[in-house]
Amino acid sequence: MSKELTTKDYAVTYNIGDDEIRLTPAIVQNYIVGNDSKITLPEFKFFTELCKARKLNPFLKEAYCIKYGSQPAQIVVGKDVFLKRADAHPQYNGKESGVIIQKEDGTIEERPGCFVAPEEKLLGGWAKVYRKDRDYPSYMSVSFDEVAGKKSNGELNSNWKRQGATMVEKVAKVRALREAFIEEFQGMYTEEEVANRPQHEENTLENPFENTPQVDIVQEVVRDETE
Repeated sequence: MSKELTTKDYAVTYNIGDDEIRLTPAIVQNYIVGNDSKITLPEFKFFTELCKARKLNPFLKEAYCIKYGSQPAQIVVGKDVFLKRADAHPQYNGKESGVIIQKEDGTIEERPGCFVAPEEKLLGGWAKVYRKDRDYPSYMSVSFDEVAGKKSNGELNSNWKRQGATMVEKVAKVRALREAFIEEFQGMYTEEEVANRPQHEENTLENPFENTPQVDIVQEVVRDETE
């Protein structure tokens, strides 16, 4: 007779400083996903292994497992993780960032900050990240149309419609930070970076568990947190 699985069989435990983080299917489903959309075993495994490998605390909003209906879960990291870890890196030497705009006369300008005048067109965002041990900064520019989050009908979603300049500048900044500190941020993506993907696509991240059978762990695993 096969052994009945409990949440203990899937528990992932790791330490961040003096804090012990323990994640089970029930904990991730109830407190991280936070809705009735059921995550699968591959999604649970990928989320928890990313958190463990990168020392992310999902209870401090450093990592999110976003799931709607039967669509693949999105595993994303909070933007502040990039900023805090870059600040703490001994080779970090500051950054610059802003937006790319087209003026009324047709000229294109890379502008610091996120201000765009009503008569100007927002084209994208840019960022430079400096390291003390490198002669040149890591530079990244992104097109607004390429990364903007959109609804299924092709319209911009509410955040990108209201705060397009801020959103596209965030994407450029995070990508430049990843370029500068690939050893720190490889495999970590923010929600702004994956917001424009069609819902039928697989998770943007490279998922080592993608060929694992899609077992609904919330139904199959006995929720026994007290044993």
